[in-house]
Amino acid sequence: MNKWRVMEMKKSELVLNTDGSIYHLKLNPGDVAETILLVGDPGRANLISTYFDKIEYQGQNREINTYTGTYNGKRLTVMSTGMGTDNIEIVVNELDALFNIDFKTKQPKEDKTSLNLIRIGTSGALQAEIGVVESYVVSAFSIGLDGLVYFYEDGPHVLDDKMTNDFIKYMDWDIRLPQPYAIKGSDYLLEKLGFGWTKGITLTAPGFYAPQGRELRLKVHDKTIIDRARLFAAEGFKITNFEMETSALYSLSAMLGHEAMTVCDIIANRISDDFNPNYKSSMKNLIQQMLDRVSII
Repeated sequence: MNKWRVMEMKKSELVLNTDGSIYHLKLNPGDVAETILLVGDPGRANLISTYFDKIEYQGQNREINTYTGTYNGKRLTVMSTGMGTDNIEIVVNELDALFNIDFKTKQPKEDKTSLNLIRIGTSGALQAEIGVVESYVVSAFSIGLDGLVYFYEDGPHVLDDKMTNDFIKYMDWDIRLPQPYAIKGSDYLLEKLGFGWTKGITLTAPGFYAPQGRELRLKVHDKTIIDRARLFAAEGFKITNFEMETSALYSLSAMLGHEAMTVCDIIANRISDDFNPNYKSSMKNLIQQMLDRVSII
């Protein structure tokens, strides 16, 4: 048994605000529903909240906007996370703490709550045939290029070892870069929410520019990653898109016992060089579909 499970957590580990709320989210137990929609953009969290029948809680701290309410009678929370795996690492750990740690005793609860964590994002496609107008891709797997999972003791136990090793070998991965890892999304959520949409392997990058092959004034270390990676396939899936959050969401959820799924609105295609400047209407369509689906699980 891990030491933290039998000893009181240090004040510098379970960090609370003076009002007793969890540090970054600035939320208390009860403020959040068990089904949570995660979006990067605070404005998109506000947009989704306008679809709710009623809002029972609204809060904001830093880039994290939180709204809890009901949609068609289903209690839901929508929360903005900001961008990147580092932000997701904070959000998922603190959401778990709200449900599964007793803030008074500083001990994990005996009966754990499993959350539904559903990311709605935007992304760039890595296959030429994927369009950029009302084109939605569900991440059956993610391959993380960020290295986050390896900081956790349980990280290696939740990975898809074969896909991880096959990708590293296929790419002849540069050992100077963070070691990639492959992680599967929730079978339950993919079945309940992902039907009718394209499914694939999502590459999660630790940045928007060089990690995704973009150059402004700084040159990219390896400009061949996209061209090589998009030809990789495993478990019947191609690598479909690039984004910056899913590997962290999937790996942390797997370690903590939560269900997680990402669906992205494809607004650009890195292969055909297409871009949809009017993607906001496409995003609204995705939001409506997701809310309808989530309300009946």
